[in-house]
Formats: sequence, structure tokens, C-alpha cells
Amino acid sequence: MGLAVRTIAAFAVALISLWVLEVARNGVDIQQTWVGQTPVTIYAAPDATGPAVFVAHGFAGSQQMMQGFALPLARAGYRVFAFEFLGHGRHPLPMSGDVTTVEGTTRFLMDQTNEVIDALKDDASPVALLGHSMATDVLVRVATERSDVGPVVLISAFSQVIDAVTPQDLLLVTGAWEPGLRGFALEALQMVVPEASEGDTVKNGSITRRAVAAPFTEHVSILQSRVARAEAVAWLDEYFARTSRVTVLPTGFAIIGLLGGLVVLFPAIARLLPRREVFAASLTKAQLAASVLVPASVTPLVAGAIELEVLPVLVADYLALHLLIFGVLQIVLLRFWGVGIGRFSWCTLVLLLAWCGVFAVALDRYAANFWPSSGRLWVISAILLGALPYMLADAVLTTRAPFWRRLFVRLGFLVSLAIAVALDFEGLFFLIMIAPVLVLFYLVFGTVGRQAAYRAGPLSSGIALGMVLAWALGVSFPMFQAVS
Repeated sequence: MGLAVRTIAAFAVALISLWVLEVARNGVDIQQTWVGQTPVTIYAAPDATGPAVFVAHGFAGSQQMMQGFALPLARAGYRVFAFEFLGHGRHPLPMSGDVTTVEGTTRFLMDQTNEVIDALKDDASPVALLGHSMATDVLVRVATERSDVGPVVLISAFSQVIDAVTPQDLLLVTGAWEPGLRGFALEALQMVVPEASEGDTVKNGSITRRAVAAPFTEHVSILQSRVARAEAVAWLDEYFARTSRVTVLPTGFAIIGLLGGLVVLFPAIARLLPRREVFAASLTKAQLAASVLVPASVTPLVAGAIELEVLPVLVADYLALHLLIFGVLQIVLLRFWGVGIGRFSWCTLVLLLAWCGVFAVALDRYAANFWPSSGRLWVISAILLGALPYMLADAVLTTRAPFWRRLFVRLGFLVSLAIAVALDFEGLFFLIMIAPVLVLFYLVFGTVGRQAAYRAGPLSSGIALGMVLAWALGVSFPMFQAVS
């Protein structure tokens, strides 16, 4: 398929996807408000008077990630209040407390949830609660302490508080590719009726419970599952004796189509850059192996020996240091072997940052928070110190390189993180969650950066992608402040 055909196809897919995503928002007023320092997004049709639904995200999530549920519920006439937990999204305050005890971090999140409900519910009617992952335990515990909670919808849930009578009206939706959580949901169902099966709705006195598996989904994609969202609307309608005729649109596919289309469109945009003579880094197989394996093995040992606790984001201190050491070692080796980094190009830097900015705006509007609170800006700046040398070395090694070489280079860094976790599992456990972020970064921004480097060389591309990587990591993980 030629460039022109790919460009036209990508533009068409992106345009159709954008239309679907905007139709999903059509007829819904979306307003921002604050409860104390908690950011809340209100979704409601004009003059809506339906029951209030409070929506909470999972760990490392944001209110944007819950739009898949908030929008159809709002179009069904409900008033939806999606809020961000401490340390997440655009909340300016970090999480705190002891994460290992209920009276620690969990208690703070419960108090925050209660504060939001008390501030925004406007009558004595029961409120509905809907949450994903980490939020499920918080919401169940809140429900046990309040008398004004009606139906509860838990997505990918786990909570030791759930028993045969609490919560009274409970829907559990789990991804079909979450075997452990599916087992927990079935166990919660069989607490009420022992012979119940997944997909059943069971009743025992005032207790009503249902457990459903959303097909072809795992822990994140379930948030865009049409089955999961339709089940949530139907469950609330049943409780509140309402009838909703809402079409749940395929917004998950539309998000992929829009963001993927932007990536595929970039090669045509990159042709605006002046063409320079660019060659792949001239390395023997032994030199290539050393440039990856030496940093991969040395970095975890050196970084792990340095005590650094400055940044209020989980494992950000270590990650910045790991990036810095890994990148500097690679640059030193490349320079030792006489590999150049090319010439700087302002055009390339500006074009790449602008296109990544377009991607980021789309991501922030439709899928996940990508805009930092003011407290995260210095975190991004600190990560940038490591991200710049790392991405510069990555750009040099991958520009005009075959697929196997690019894969080898990126896997080397992921392996080095795995070694670091193995050496200090308790302290660096959350690095495991960074791996998917990095893989997506390589697929999206790495692809775009490689197209720019193909025409203008690795230097400007590496600098731009270092800035974008620091930004992405700085906004992705919760801010956390340990309490002594």
C-alpha cells in the first residue's frame, strides 16, 4: 500500500472515529467543578433530574478513563459525578498514609469519596456508586457506612468487605481475560445463592446480585466494553424503575482508530521536513549487543545502590535515575565506537512536538489524563534529566534500523527494569506497571519519532521524544507522600 493510499485511509479512519467519539458526547453537558481540592466532572443531559451516580477510577487512572460509563449513563438521564482520587489525574494533592492498612490510604480515599457525595447529592434519594479496580474496595467500604447508597456497580472488583449481605444491590462486571477476578465475582454471587453461575441474577430477601464477564476484555479494555456499559445502565434502570433507550457506541474502537490514525498520518507530515542523508548506526553485532546488554546489566546494580527519595510520585526517583544511567552508558559506548548523533534541526523538533501535542490532546479528551497538575511539572523536569539521554541513545540505535534491531534495543531496557524489580521487589514493585506505558510509548511516539529521524537524523527526534517520555511518565503514575 503506497503512502498516499495509507494517508487517505488513515485520515478517513481518524475522521470516522472522531465522529463516533463526539456523537457519544452529543446531548450531554460536561462541566468541571471542585469539591474542596478534588476535581469533579459532571455529566448530565440538559435539565436531567435522574438519580445521582458517583463514578471512581482505578489505580493510576483518571476521570477521563471512566467516560465510557459516564456518557451513556448521562444520556440515559442520570446525573453522573466522576471524580479523581488523591494523587491521580489533576488532583493537586498526593495520596498518603499506609497503603498496607485499611485505616491508612484506604481511609483517606473513603473520606474523600464521602466528602464528594455529601457535597453533590441534592436530595434524600439513594445514590448509585460505580467504580473500577482500586475504587471497588473503596466504594464497597463507603457503602457499608452510609444509609443513602442504592445500587453498586463494580468493574474488575476485589474487596474483602463483600459478604452475603453487603452490598445489598450489587453488579460485578469482570473482563473475560481476568480469571482471578472472575473467580472472585462468582464467589461473591454464590455467597447469596450457592448454586449460582456466572451470568445469573440472584435474589435472597432484600439482596440482589449479578456477576457478568465482558467478552474479549482485560483490566483496562473493560472500561470501553459495550457489554459492561450496557449491563451498568440496565442494572441502575432496574433498581430505579427506569427505562433507558441508550445506544452504547463502540468508543473503544473509535479511540484506537483516532489515535492510530494520527500515528499513520505522520509519515505524510514528516515529508515536510528537509531531507538529509541519514544512515543507520554502524555497529558490529558484538558492539550492538554490548550497547544494550552492558547498560541493561550495570544500570540496576548502580541505580539500586543509590538512595534517592525526592519526587512525590511512586518510583519516579528510581526511574529517572535508571533512565539517566542507562542512556549515558549507551551514549558513552556509541561515542567510543565513533557513532555520531547527527545534526540538530529546529524544524524536526517543533514538528514532532506539535504532532505529539495533537495526539496528547486527543488522548486527554477521550481516553486518559495527559495534562499535569502544577505539582507534577517539577516531577516531569526531573524525569527529563534521565529521559533525554535515554531517548537520544535510543534514537541513534533505532534510526533506519530493521525491526529485529529496534525490538532488541527496547527489550534490553525493559529487561533492565525487570532486573531492578527482582533485586528490590518490595521497593520497586510499581515499576512493573510502567512496562505497558513504555510499550505504548514505543508503539506510538517511537513510531512517529522514527519517521522524523528517517529524514532528519536522530538528534532532534531523540530530544523531542525525551521530552514526551518525561511528560508521559510524569502524568501516568499517582503522586504519593509517605507519612512518617
